[in-house]
Amino acid sequence: MPEEIIIKNGYVIDPQQDTIEIKEIAVRNGLLVEPQDSSSANVTYINAEGCYVSPGFIDMHVHIFTGHTELGIDADLVGIEQGVTTVVDAGSAGYSDYAAFKEKVVEPSQTKVLSFLNIARRGLTSGLAELANMEDLMSIEEAEEIFKKEPSIVGLKARMSGSVVKNSGIKPLQHARMLADRLSAPIMVHIGNPPPHLQDIFPLLSKGDIVTHAFHGKKHGIMNADGELIPEALDALKRGVLFDVGHGTSSFSYETLMKFREQYDDSFTTSTDIYIKNYQSPVCSLMTTMTKLLELGIPLIEVVKSVTLGAANALGASDIGTLALGTKADITIFKIIKQRTILIDSEGVELEAKQILKPYMVLRNGKVVYHDESTNSKRARDNQ
Repeated sequence: MPEEIIIKNGYVIDPQQDTIEIKEIAVRNGLLVEPQDSSSANVTYINAEGCYVSPGFIDMHVHIFTGHTELGIDADLVGIEQGVTTVVDAGSAGYSDYAAFKEKVVEPSQTKVLSFLNIARRGLTSGLAELANMEDLMSIEEAEEIFKKEPSIVGLKARMSGSVVKNSGIKPLQHARMLADRLSAPIMVHIGNPPPHLQDIFPLLSKGDIVTHAFHGKKHGIMNADGELIPEALDALKRGVLFDVGHGTSSFSYETLMKFREQYDDSFTTSTDIYIKNYQSPVCSLMTTMTKLLELGIPLIEVVKSVTLGAANALGASDIGTLALGTKADITIFKIIKQRTILIDSEGVELEAKQILKPYMVLRNGKVVYHDESTNSKRARDNQ
């Protein structure tokens, strides 16, 4: 007899419908189904009163290759234990070490793990200047082989800042462009301190490519002195290049994000760039990053969409980030708790939040894999 779970009394956030409303969510044999009246003993009821119920959160920029890179942090620690059902490692592994990454991270983790493959063969396993030598870059033959073999790889990663590329300049991104065009895959491009400059980076990006760390507060960023996008960034947005938060240790500025939102209506995705050294501060978790956006005045439905449907679309994934019937039931249940907290961005700017997001329960493939019973149940407040 089919096993069924019914989640009731929660505020269901549907990013496809742009709605937040109290209704039931039903799961049968791991899939989302239409709720039906049932008195079967095989039905498990989850009372989500005081909580929000959402498609499973997606953090599309993490570093989880533990034991092989200096950045690595446990996937489940920053995944299901923080209310995140899918994480995407952003370039920790390359062609040469992806087998180890798959064995030690992808396969044993309860959290769904995807990956942007570093265009450098050894990823970040040999240090953080992986694009300094063009001879270390993955060949087209290697790229075609591994993309065909590994469905968990969703795109390429190129870190385009001076400390990474050294004297290679823009050449690694030109190589990534060639690979991406042959593979029909997106590139996630890290931007930071030049060279290369954004005026050289943006023209190489195509529809579906992702600029992570888009809202950093460093010099030579996406905004000019007048608080407007530099022409190359604006042109990139118009042709479908995506912007991603990618908080990180030094890559997210409240001021930059708010200047962007004051001028432009374009959506963006929200990710953490979380790793072992920024786990305690300033990043902490995806929900902490989301709390910062809420406190900046971004509506809850928009913040949730940026880590569900928006992220899934950026990854080209139709089976996550959604509450569509028939899809696998990856669900995040969370609370918004009144609690004054000081939250800092990567520039050290303090923001006093009046409330914080906290994970309450996580379902992966229709099964409860995380449940925090430490917080008292409170009725969710209207944050629509």
